[in-house]
Amino acid sequence: MKTILRWLGEMLLRVLRTLDWPLLAALLALMAIGLAVLSSAASGSERLVTAQAARFAVGLAAMWGISRLSPNQLRNWSPWVFGASLLPLVLVLFLGDGKHGNHWLDLGVFYFQPAELLKLSLPMMVAWYLNRRPLPPRVPVVLAAAGLVAVPTGLILLQPDFGTAMLVASSGAFALYLSGLSWWWFAAGIGGAAAAAPIAWFFVFKEYQKQRVLTFLDPESDPLGTGWNIIQSKIAIGAGGLTGKGWGAGTQAHLDYIPEHTTDFIFAVLSEEFGWLGVVATLALYLFVIGRCLWIASEARDGYSRLVAGALGLAFCVYVIVNGGMIAGLLPVVGVPMPLLSYGGTSAVSLLAGLGVVMAVRAHRPVHVR
Repeated sequence: MKTILRWLGEMLLRVLRTLDWPLLAALLALMAIGLAVLSSAASGSERLVTAQAARFAVGLAAMWGISRLSPNQLRNWSPWVFGASLLPLVLVLFLGDGKHGNHWLDLGVFYFQPAELLKLSLPMMVAWYLNRRPLPPRVPVVLAAAGLVAVPTGLILLQPDFGTAMLVASSGAFALYLSGLSWWWFAAGIGGAAAAAPIAWFFVFKEYQKQRVLTFLDPESDPLGTGWNIIQSKIAIGAGGLTGKGWGAGTQAHLDYIPEHTTDFIFAVLSEEFGWLGVVATLALYLFVIGRCLWIASEARDGYSRLVAGALGLAFCVYVIVNGGMIAGLLPVVGVPMPLLSYGGTSAVSLLAGLGVVMAVRAHRPVHVR
């Protein structure tokens, strides 16, 4: 019996050897927090919690499967993955639906958001392209890489989904940054965006997008209308105090003062129920995940692995900053979920799959014996 158990243990370790255990532990802790807060925000709805747990299971399976692939395989498949992820992004423009445009494809069993795939496939593609060129990249290479970023970003803007488009663009931009690109390129890009902002305001932005910016600047101008979300979110954050009101005892979500309290504004629910201590603990887990990704990137032995692992880690950081800034009133509301806390399937699965790429970089790093 002991021999069988030992054999099963050895088999299990071999099967799971490609997982990065410190990173996995932090992710599991975040998922547990997410399910606990979701259960409270959804007033104990078992359906939502079960559905989200099932999505986490699918995401963990994808993470494990991808972690078993070597960086060489991931690099060779990057153009195919990128091309395949563009197809549903075009399809959703004609067949998709959503509150303010065409963001989702109804697959019958679940809704699928194609833009989420680009958060993984775009940094893989940019890293693949840059890895084949001398670094730091020269002007033609930078312009070609910028074109790779512009194509999916433009398609997402057509949905329109400004928030997701900017997050996808940032994931590709981080790969460029890590390749040694000079700061003046980014300064020029920011300057160009600022110069184009007035044109975008009058000719590109939809009315609801303009209203979000105006609400961000002065939410009290319409406290019962467009400013309601931000005001109620800040009330929830302040009401939590140091230790919070306790799990399930928050009033802002349970009395439906906070709209979208299971998705975009779930971090406000966590703030009210677990207080400053709960927020700090959750942010510490996020910080560990980001730091672990960057450490794995720094230890990688080839250019593709360094670029893709670093870009995915920095992109994860942006997701946390954007959602946290949004619910605190420091950034406009752009409909960006909090990683592994907000209810949603495509975002959770794509995020865990991306971290599977990071784990693959760590697991298949060649060891040099001195």
